[in-house]
Amino acid sequence: MFDFLKRRGTVLLIVSLALALAAAMLARNWVNTRAQGNGSAGDDQPVVVAALEIPFGTKIEERLVKVVEVPSDAVPEGHFSSVEQVVGQIALQKILAGEMLLEERFSSYAGGSSLAAVIKPNMRAVTVRVNDVIGVAGFLLPGNKVDVVSARMVDRRAVTETILQDINVLAVDQKAQTDQDEPVVVRAVTLEVTPQQAELLVRAREEGEIQLTLRNPLEADTVVAETAAAAPAPARAAPRVSSYETVTIIRGTNVETTRARK
Repeated sequence: MFDFLKRRGTVLLIVSLALALAAAMLARNWVNTRAQGNGSAGDDQPVVVAALEIPFGTKIEERLVKVVEVPSDAVPEGHFSSVEQVVGQIALQKILAGEMLLEERFSSYAGGSSLAAVIKPNMRAVTVRVNDVIGVAGFLLPGNKVDVVSARMVDRRAVTETILQDINVLAVDQKAQTDQDEPVVVRAVTLEVTPQQAELLVRAREEGEIQLTLRNPLEADTVVAETAAAAPAPARAAPRVSSYETVTIIRGTNVETTRARK
């Protein structure tokens, strides 16, 4: 009886060791497969991400992007799966290093100026001359939002009006992208407007002067434009005119002449 129990214990021990060894081998193979990126089909997908920070309006080059493997359930729609798909396109927004590249944030480049590629459909780019004051003391940068204020003389009175609101700045001078955040004096600002807004902007520039006001990028609401005019000078009261009459008084040989109010 003792020998039977002893043999049974030995068999169970051998079976347990075999199962443990098989489990260890399966776990090691799974880890190696995941590390080498050779998992079963559909587990991972190649996705293009930014290798460096990509400023707005930048033409994509190979050195700016790289491909990484991402679980299929974490891959968003509109992603790029190869570097060749995105090289040569223009970034419509600032993209941070390591961020996935999505089709909606890029525009195809058809030659010519890269600025033309960042203009939205049915929009136009209009450049206006500015100085350091109109250019918000040099703090305007591509990607900022501004309002446009018009000032003109009407009947010798200064009239101001906000004619455009929440307008996108495409470029300052001839730069569509910049990594600076310090004031830079510029001579021209390019704005993205509709054809109707372009006509309004040009007319206001011809009739008087325009001023740009910088908006908070988190402010989405617009305000009702109000026309402000310099208050007319208060009317001067007409001078009061007093009327008098001359009275002659004779006392004997003395003659006196005085004035009395009517």
